Amino acid sequence: MGVSRLEHFIDGMIATGITGQIFGEHGIGKTSTFLSYVPRAHDLDVVLVPAANLTPDDLLVNAPVRDAVTGELALHQLIMKQLNPGRRFVLLIDDSLQAGDTIQSQLMQIACNWTLGEHDLRKLGCVGVFLTDNESAAETSARRTDLAVLDRMATLTIGANDTSWRSSLTSRFPGWDLDGVFRVWAAQTPEVRRLFAPRTLQHMLDLAEAGLPMRWGLPLVHGARLEFLDKTDEILTQLAVALGVADPVTVADPVRRLLRTAIARRWAVLLQGPPGCGKTEVAKQIVREETGRDPVYFSLPVTNVEDLCVPVPAPDGTLDTLLTRALLGPQAKVIIWDEYNRPKDRAAFARLMEITQEWSLAGRPIEALRAQFALQNPPYHVGRKLQVTPNNLAQASRFTASLEVGRDDIPAGQWLIDTYGRPAEAALDWWKFDIDEEGRDWVSKRTLERLIKLHLHDQPLQAGLIYLGDGEYAPIPLAGLEARLAGERRLGLPELAADPDGWEARLTAGRAAGDEGSDDTDLVHQVFANAEVSQLREHVDVVVRLLRHLPPKLRATYLVGQTPERQRFWIDAVKAMAGNAERPPVGVASGAAR
Repeated sequence: MGVSRLEHFIDGMIATGITGQIFGEHGIGKTSTFLSYVPRAHDLDVVLVPAANLTPDDLLVNAPVRDAVTGELALHQLIMKQLNPGRRFVLLIDDSLQAGDTIQSQLMQIACNWTLGEHDLRKLGCVGVFLTDNESAAETSARRTDLAVLDRMATLTIGANDTSWRSSLTSRFPGWDLDGVFRVWAAQTPEVRRLFAPRTLQHMLDLAEAGLPMRWGLPLVHGARLEFLDKTDEILTQLAVALGVADPVTVADPVRRLLRTAIARRWAVLLQGPPGCGKTEVAKQIVREETGRDPVYFSLPVTNVEDLCVPVPAPDGTLDTLLTRALLGPQAKVIIWDEYNRPKDRAAFARLMEITQEWSLAGRPIEALRAQFALQNPPYHVGRKLQVTPNNLAQASRFTASLEVGRDDIPAGQWLIDTYGRPAEAALDWWKFDIDEEGRDWVSKRTLERLIKLHLHDQPLQAGLIYLGDGEYAPIPLAGLEARLAGERRLGLPELAADPDGWEARLTAGRAAGDEGSDDTDLVHQVFANAEVSQLREHVDVVVRLLRHLPPKLRATYLVGQTPERQRFWIDAVKAMAGNAERPPVGVASGAAR
C-alpha cells in the first residue's frame, strides 16, 4: 500500500523545512498518522503538544538563574523540557486553534520562525513543525486571519480518505478481515461519514471484540447519543454482519461489565446517569476489586490545575513539570473523574482532557494507568435542568464507550438489605410496588438510603426527600412507606409464603382460564421479578412451588439479562421445579454494591 496524501505531505514539509498546517474533521486519524508514520519512515521522534491543554507557563517561563560568568542572578527563559529531547524530532502542535490568545502568540512564533523566546528549535533538534486542527467553529476558539502569519506555512485540507486509518485498524484487529467494514463505511453519505469518524468506528470495533454493544461506542454529545441521521440501526446491523459477530442490545449488569472490561483493556469510558444512582460507589468498588487499590479520584468542581501538575525549573535549564504524587509510581492506577461535566474552570478541564485523550500529563505518559472512568449527570432529570457544561463532538468521541446508566442498571437493593435489614426490605417494597415510574425517578437509591436512616433514628421522613425550595419537596407521597415501616404487610414474598396453597390454587385457576394466566399470575410474576436474591433464597420452597404454574414466557424473563447471581438462582430453581436437581442453596447473598 502506498503512502497516504497526509504522509506524502509530511515527507515534503520535512524535506523543505516549511511549516505544515493541516485541517481535517475530528477523528479521521491525523494525529495517529504522525505518531506511527514519522518514526517508521524518518527515524525521528514526534513531540506532541496538545495546544488545547496548554497554559501560558507551559511552553516558556522566565526564572531567576545564577549567571555562570558574573555570579549574579539573572532572568533566563526556560523552555518546555519536551522541546529539548536530546535527539532530532518533529514538533506536532495538535488542536492548534483551540488554544487561548496568549498561547496562540507563542504558537505563531514557533510556526513562523521555529523559535520560542530566545530558543532556536532547530538547534534543539527540530526538523519539522506541523499544526493540526478541525476548522469547525463549534470546536475551535480562534481563527488565523493575519496574512503575515498565513504566508509562513503550507496548508493541506484533508478528509478521512487522506490518512492511513484503514491500515491502522487492520493492524489493531488482526483477527478480522475488515474489508466488509470498510465497504459499509464507504457506502455512507458524506454527512453520515462525517459523524461516523474512523475514531468512532475503532471504538465500535473495540466493543464488538469485547462482546459489548457497538452502540456504546457512539459518543454522548450534550448528553444525547450520537445518531447517524436515521441510519444508525441499519449501520450497526451491517457492521455486525461484516464482522460475523452478534451485536447485543445490552448485557447483564452492564455497568460492572463495562468497568471491568475497561480495566482489562485499558479504556477510557464515560458513565452518564441521574444523581444518586450509584455511579461513583460502583466505580470505586470495581477499581478496588480489580486492582487491589483505591482509585485516583478527582472531583472536577473542586479540582484546580495545581492539583494535577505545576511547572518548575529543572537543573538542566529547561522547564519541567511536577505531577501530583497520585499519578506517579509503578503501581496500577485507575482514574475516576467525578462530576466530569462540572469542571471548576477551563484550565483544569483542559488538563484532564490531555489525560483522557493522550494518557499523559504535560507531555509525560502516566505510568501504569490502566483505565479512566468519567462520571457525569445528564443535562436534564425529572424535567429539571442540571448545571452541567456542554461538550462538543471532538471531546465526546475520545471515550471508547459511553454508557447511559438507567435507574436499575446498578443494583443496590441487596446491599441495602445486607446493611439495614428489615427496614430496607420494607423501603424497597414501597419503592418497587407503591410508587410509579416518575416517583422512582425522584427517589434514587441514595434518597432511599437516606429515608431508611431517618426512620432508624426516628426523624421525619419528608426531610429525606429532595428539597426544591420555598417549602416544596419532591412530589412523593410517603404514607405508604410509613405504613410499611410500621409493619403493615402488603403483597410480597412473605405474603406468598404465608398462603402457598391459596396462591397455588389461584395460579392453577389462571392457567385453566388461558395460557397467559390471570391478574394473580401477573402479581406473582411481579413479586418474583422485583425480589432480591436473598429474599428468593429465604422462600425458595414457595418460589419453586409457584414457579411451575407461571407461563413459560414469564419464566424465561428470569434468565435473560440478569446478573450472574440471579441467573444461578433461577437456573437452579427451574431444575428443582423439574425435579432434576436439589433445591437452590438457602442463605443470604452479600457483596452487592450500591
